[in-house]
Amino acid sequence: MFQWSKKVVKSVTFNPGVADESLLDVVERHLEKEPDKTFSDLCKEALWQALCVPESVRPDPQPTATPTPKPKPPSDVGEYIADLERKIADLEERFFTRESNRLATMEQHLTQLSQQVAQLAMMVNQGLVVQPSSQSPAPEVLSNTSVSAYEINTPHEEEDPLISRLSELVDDF
Repeated sequence: MFQWSKKVVKSVTFNPGVADESLLDVVERHLEKEPDKTFSDLCKEALWQALCVPESVRPDPQPTATPTPKPKPPSDVGEYIADLERKIADLEERFFTRESNRLATMEQHLTQLSQQVAQLAMMVNQGLVVQPSSQSPAPEVLSNTSVSAYEINTPHEEEDPLISRLSELVDDF
């Protein structure tokens, strides 16, 4: 396999927020449990898992001087339950953080779409208002639509149903 001539260093920034602080705490606890692992190893493992790379493609773990002992199940049932509860709490925190981020992203996209619809409706309404008062159609409106100049310049007796629906949508905003 190709060996890089120098190391590539990337950084991870933990911001002072509840989600990042709790993630950093989990990372520190995990590294305390496995002192032979580094933060870099943990990041690489997480990236392999997050990117859904099959096990067959992943590189073999670096051999350590001493074999890593497999964790023994706790001898005390109460200790085992406490450990499971802590893992469940960590999992819930990660899940809620991920869902919160997804929700924020969707809200941002909805806001952008709403703004774009409002702008489009304003452009349509402005195009209709300008055309009856002046005989020359606005070139911006014509260049962005597939309607011919003849159709735009001819007076319409009835209101276009698409225009009425768009104006109702704008009124709802």
